[in-house]
Amino acid sequence: MQERIQEILNEAKEKIAQAATPEDVEQLRVGFLGKKGKITDIFKMMGKLDKEEKKTIGPAANKVKNEVDALINEKMAELKEKAKQARFKMESIDVTEPGKGYKVGVKHPLTITMEEVSRIFMSMGYSIAEGPQVETVFNVFDGLNSPPNHPSRDLTDTFYITEDTVLRPHTSSVQVRTLKTKKPPIKVISPGRCFRCDTPDATHSPMFHQIEGLVVDEGITMADLKGTLDSMAKQLFGSNTRTKFRPHHFPFTEPSAEMDVSCFVCGGKGCRVCGGNGWIEILGCGMVHPNVLEVGDIDTEKYTGFAFGMGVERIAMLKYGVSDIRLFYENDKRFIEQFK
Repeated sequence: MQERIQEILNEAKEKIAQAATPEDVEQLRVGFLGKKGKITDIFKMMGKLDKEEKKTIGPAANKVKNEVDALINEKMAELKEKAKQARFKMESIDVTEPGKGYKVGVKHPLTITMEEVSRIFMSMGYSIAEGPQVETVFNVFDGLNSPPNHPSRDLTDTFYITEDTVLRPHTSSVQVRTLKTKKPPIKVISPGRCFRCDTPDATHSPMFHQIEGLVVDEGITMADLKGTLDSMAKQLFGSNTRTKFRPHHFPFTEPSAEMDVSCFVCGGKGCRVCGGNGWIEILGCGMVHPNVLEVGDIDTEKYTGFAFGMGVERIAMLKYGVSDIRLFYENDKRFIEQFK
């Protein structure tokens, strides 16, 4: 038995010394010290020995077990250190080599336009109001004084999810939400995404963006509306920009108007961009209808207000000379990168 113990020790020393990886050492640990290991087998045989043999074999087996365990631990630490040093060497960075170039992305032109318009109005004291893209029919139509037979309520114009729920066709629904939750004075804009049942072409898209504006306070008049939008147009298109208001009809404003700006390409002389008449329509606006104010329980004898709404895509197309609205949604990097 003593000879067998010595043989196991010599075998363990030889194999541990030859081990090349931590995995090899772990296999040796199992082979010698595991449940079915060679040294473990010695201890299992102890029960068959007489008392005197146990006195000599027991200590010898324990000594070999401890020695093999120490050798394995020492070898494992040595191999792990070598592997770490090799990894450090492989992963070392040569700071003299040029770094990898990374392309910096650019903002989308619609984002640029929305941020620019928002900054202009925020400089006038407006705050940002937000609303959900999935809206109630009341907030989209009824609360905005739209009659039941209004064309925009048709299935051919608005995306209905249920009878009472739609994808909002305009950000004007934020007007209703704001009037319900805030009391005058109110001065907000609401940029956001909208949806309509439009077939995509050069000037139409089923998804688009709008910026809605709402002001409610005592003594608000059409002059305040015209002065505000005239200032916005000059900051957006240039200080020489002129504005023109034409009578129109919207169910949620009375009186209502559409605003044109002088063509910033030809200066009003007439060109291809403005269709030869020197003016370009950019938004709709008007004084908030009393029926809309009453949705928020606002005293229409005391307060008046104005509202406006503009299409972000239209502003961006005019400002940057984009001829097809579909270019905004095709994710073509060659197009987007022009707006650095």
